[in-house]
Amino acid sequence: MNFVGISNLRFIAVTTLYLFLVLVLLAIDSTDASIHVYDRDPFREVGNAYLVSGGSEGLAASRITTPLPRHSPSANANDGRSYIGFQNITFQRTEASASKHSKTARRTGLVQVIIFEAADRDNIGGSPYGGQRSICCTPDLSKIEGCKQGEVIRIPSKTDPNWPVTVNVYFRGQSKTAQLKTTEAYIPKTGMYNLFFISCDPNLKGMTLTGQTSWKNPDGYLPGRMAPLKKFYVIMAIAYLLLSIAWFSQYVRFWDDVLQLQHLISVIVGVGLFEMTLWYFDYAYFNNTGTRPVLITTWVVTVGALRRTVSRLLILCVSMGYGVVRPTLGGITTKVMLLGVTYFLSTELLNVTEYVGAISDKAGRARVLLVLPNALLDAFLIMWIFTSLSKTLSQLQAKRSSVKLDTYRKFSNALVITVVLSVVWIGYEVYFKATDPFNERWQSDWIITAFWDILAFALLCVICYLWAPSLSSQRYAYSEEKGDDSDEEESEALYSGTPKGDISMVNQERREKNGHNMDDFDLEDDDDTEDKRN
Repeated sequence: MNFVGISNLRFIAVTTLYLFLVLVLLAIDSTDASIHVYDRDPFREVGNAYLVSGGSEGLAASRITTPLPRHSPSANANDGRSYIGFQNITFQRTEASASKHSKTARRTGLVQVIIFEAADRDNIGGSPYGGQRSICCTPDLSKIEGCKQGEVIRIPSKTDPNWPVTVNVYFRGQSKTAQLKTTEAYIPKTGMYNLFFISCDPNLKGMTLTGQTSWKNPDGYLPGRMAPLKKFYVIMAIAYLLLSIAWFSQYVRFWDDVLQLQHLISVIVGVGLFEMTLWYFDYAYFNNTGTRPVLITTWVVTVGALRRTVSRLLILCVSMGYGVVRPTLGGITTKVMLLGVTYFLSTELLNVTEYVGAISDKAGRARVLLVLPNALLDAFLIMWIFTSLSKTLSQLQAKRSSVKLDTYRKFSNALVITVVLSVVWIGYEVYFKATDPFNERWQSDWIITAFWDILAFALLCVICYLWAPSLSSQRYAYSEEKGDDSDEEESEALYSGTPKGDISMVNQERREKNGHNMDDFDLEDDDDTEDKRN
């Protein structure tokens, strides 16, 4: 069996194993919840209140409102229930705060658990005489709003008077701890929900919170903004698999004619398939356990950073004419490698900050700070790419290499379209974030992330099409010995299906024809000369 046959068998085996892995991952059932853990989180002072933010997630309406039996959590993530569950929630106050009360006192401190939808955020707190907004009820507000002094101001929602939800937890006697019993708050309608633990008692300053909450959607435990990405990465993995089949079948078939550039494209296609599979596995694991697997998430963001870096370096090398108008990058190799390392570290740091351990639907401030250097590097790369591409096109035009010039023009058109779409999308993303400070449009937020993966895949498909392995792959290769005419003759012969070994025969036939015509011309000249002599 020849090399091509063995390689095809190996490729088929790897493809079958990959499909089996995807099917196994799709068959995994979810069991637990999206968990927010609090480990002695301190209450911070905000206005006239002390509070801890318990989380913010997009939740869909519960399709089943029947409560679960106590101490019998649901065994299936797709049971149609949507709720926020509380487990082992414990508040601990200071010794000084507890000693101010007698042992027999019934209620010696109040902590309130507040759950509200983002649309009802103005229903928490009040403002006396149009001044600064207060979370806790003051003597003036108790007269105006009719609230109870020392408690959080709550105005019933117009759509549901039972919301926002408030749960009171009391300290008793001189006890330093107060516990919230295990319970669930079911979600009546789809929205972005926020959870806060609030105390209006100044004597409880220095209090801490321990425990955890479980946030569940009807179809799984992923936060609402992330849930569509699980299905999206299945689709992307299949798309990369189809591209891999098309590319590697040609890659193995024409192995003897493969260029260095095509080896690099193969690496990017393989890494892209691996990355999409890891992304799905990351979200599937998150959906099963309620926590993001740090190891898997770190792996997937590292593979993603590697793919982005290698893809950009590939585009830069192609734009410089590597292997086409120049055999090596020469003295700028070090600069290209340094830029690649810098871009990889910047992208890795940004992605680790954004994804590793992130379980909330809120974006952190650290990401905003890390986006800037990454954006500057992208802008620098774009300028370098188009400057190099312009020089390469000029060189090809000067050499009159029509086949290579046509390919590079198509490549430059694809790059221009990609850059224009990127700029337009960045503008839309800025508008989307600026006009939605409370993440109320969380259901369509996943498209922001998905667009960049789709755009990168589309550009990779264009590159694979333009530089697909074939018998005529060598028409892109750099050569110092061949002139412009022989290059065009070889390209013409390759396009017409003439084997490489017969190219010299084609040239010889042309020379023979030209020689024959010259002989005829000389004979006619001799006849004319003889006539003149006569």
